[in-house]
Amino acid sequence: MSDPAAIHLTTTSARPQFRRRLGWLLCWHVAACCVSLSYAAASFPGIVEFDKANVLIAILRTLSFVGVSVAFIVSRFSFGYFVGFYFYTMILGYLWLIEFSLLPYNHSLAIISIFTSALAFLAPALFITSPVKTRSSLSVSGFDLLLSAILIFSAVSIGAGAFYNFKFAGLSEIYRFREELAFPAAARYALGITSNTLLPFAFAGFILRGSFLRAGIALVLLLLLYPVTLTKLTLFAPFWLLFLAVLCRLVEARSAAILSLSLPISIGLATLFLARAGIIPIEWAAQYFGIVNTRMVAMPSIALEVYNNFFSTHPLTHFCQINVLKVFIDCPYNEQLSILMKVYNQGAFNASLFATEGIASVGLKLAPLSAFGCGLVIAIANRLSSGLPWSFVLLSGGMLPQVLLNVPLSTNLLSNGAAILFLLWFVTPRTIFDGKNQAVSQTEASTT
Repeated sequence: MSDPAAIHLTTTSARPQFRRRLGWLLCWHVAACCVSLSYAAASFPGIVEFDKANVLIAILRTLSFVGVSVAFIVSRFSFGYFVGFYFYTMILGYLWLIEFSLLPYNHSLAIISIFTSALAFLAPALFITSPVKTRSSLSVSGFDLLLSAILIFSAVSIGAGAFYNFKFAGLSEIYRFREELAFPAAARYALGITSNTLLPFAFAGFILRGSFLRAGIALVLLLLLYPVTLTKLTLFAPFWLLFLAVLCRLVEARSAAILSLSLPISIGLATLFLARAGIIPIEWAAQYFGIVNTRMVAMPSIALEVYNNFFSTHPLTHFCQINVLKVFIDCPYNEQLSILMKVYNQGAFNASLFATEGIASVGLKLAPLSAFGCGLVIAIANRLSSGLPWSFVLLSGGMLPQVLLNVPLSTNLLSNGAAILFLLWFVTPRTIFDGKNQAVSQTEASTT
């Protein structure tokens, strides 16, 4: 029998070492982000322009925010940890890029607002994780039937969507064809919920249940969404989920969350340097760096820059961008915010909750209050998923951090199925994963 005192001694001695590893990993992530953003700035002419003369000030400004990363060392893994780290990276990028800003607005107020908003969001998102006391779970057979039903519903939704559009197009062509898409509302909602919530949830369930064939079917269905919706996210979703599944096998929870973003960024930098050295074709590096480092990482930070400039001279929305509220609130805009942002020559694009529910809806002064409210919503998700294996939470929620960087929280809850995912976590039986949950609890406790 194991000696409890020896186990406690080993656990206690391992904590500082593990925290140091997390600290060094976070330092590498910050450095990689700043270097990556310096190169990505060239993709946003008229918005930011990298200037070596301002690098020192940018470093000092960014370092003032790096202290927030301590929260990711001392807190335990949760869905809020996963999402919060992606938002942390986005805000870090904005604070780096603002020193190279070409757009006029109150930069000082914006810096204070986004810094405070980050703290207001992360406080509940990272530290409110207690389980819901009353829970009604499915039986084991009921959970397995649910996963099968999700596959059937997804296949039907994709088939219905294919009736309106099914076109194989290159990445350079999708924007031209996507403007012609006209799905009925029901099909549009079904496709969004299927791609962002249902199929990732089914994939995670099958993986942890050891049903790898059906997990593969879930990935194939995800891939079939690309010719229907013509979005990059659906094309790369199967590979992204496989990447997360590998991370879950190799590292612990918090390292997996950090590496899920740090590794792609670092690979993008590596391809750029290899291309400049003539080792690989520049086209390969440009394609990867453009998709990952520029579009996936830099664009959400740039959106904060754009929204700050736009709403410094235009009326606030007061949340009227939410379709349900348009019935009750007079809205100063007839078009969606994504369409309004076309004036910055970056195409139509949405933005995260910090830009939409924050800057656009209530302005810079009240944005931290809005961020705190959004953090409480994520805290609810933490509580509803408490007790589940961390790998199941990370895999089943694997698409949401990506989507939340680019889409308002309200849209994600209603149109992209985040609220449905939270409910699915709530009814998932905790005893279904063959003791994995207990092992995870021990690991989390020993390294916190």
